Amino acid sequence: MQHIDKPFEIKAISDSGEFSGYASVYGNVDQGDDIVAPGAFADSLKSFSMKGRLPALLWQHKQSDPIGVFTSMREDEHGLFVEGKLALKTQKGAEAYELMQMKAISGMSIGFKSQVDEYSPKSGIRTIQKGDLWEVSLVTFPMNDSARVVSIKSIEEVIDFKSAERLLRDAGGFSRSEAVALVSRIKSLSQRESVDEDERQELMKALTRRTELLS
Repeated sequence: MQHIDKPFEIKAISDSGEFSGYASVYGNVDQGDDIVAPGAFADSLKSFSMKGRLPALLWQHKQSDPIGVFTSMREDEHGLFVEGKLALKTQKGAEAYELMQMKAISGMSIGFKSQVDEYSPKSGIRTIQKGDLWEVSLVTFPMNDSARVVSIKSIEEVIDFKSAERLLRDAGGFSRSEAVALVSRIKSLSQRESVDEDERQELMKALTRRTELLS
């Protein structure tokens, strides 16, 4: 089995251990002189879909150290986008969660077997055109600086007060009680015909202070 490492930048990870990002990026040469071509894992993902499962989520490519599961994998115009959930009740899963929060872990690496590839003697670069994907690992030492993790929660996901609470906890760094209190305050203000300007300013200052602390 071969590996291609891709770093990512943790911007948010939910308190349930969920994260997402690109495990592989198309058209980018890594330090091992490999390039992944668009659609390289399409057949492999289709095969996994027919089996009703996804490639393994491992720690440092160790088959004895699964640390959670992937909940979604898909190829888009940028690369192989993955969504996963760490097993927080296991030792390795909890460790990975803590290290990702601290940004001490900054890489993902795909484990695969090349089925179709092209090698250029002139450039020394190999292009993976078709690969059999086995696993994706969280790793310490990445080789490529192109893959990035996206925020777990975004403002577009806020459709009601409950989802607003989740956003404040997951992306805003609020505790559960703080998020509930803030959303309750906003809900109360929104139900009133008029809002006192001092109250509005006080609420905005509180949010600004929290943003400055997080940054």
